[in-house]
Amino acid sequence: MVVDALRPGIQPSATSGGARKPYDRLRVIWLGRTRVPGIEAGVELRLNGMVTQLDGFPAMFNPRYEILSRQEHL
Repeated sequence: MVVDALRPGIQPSATSGGARKPYDRLRVIWLGRTRVPGIEAGVELRLNGMVTQLDGFPAMFNPRYEILSRQEHL
């Protein structure tokens, strides 16, 4: 599950009806893989693919991805 957390001060979009939650969720599924190297909690990603509905959540299967930044571990 990927979460798009809105930063403080960002207003909900008028195009989405103005009822945007403080976060949006996307279920990302890579078929045939249980883990994708480099993707872990705290990593900022850019995903590209077709979105569908799965169990009431938007979902994306086998997206192309780019790792934008990683959270440093101490």
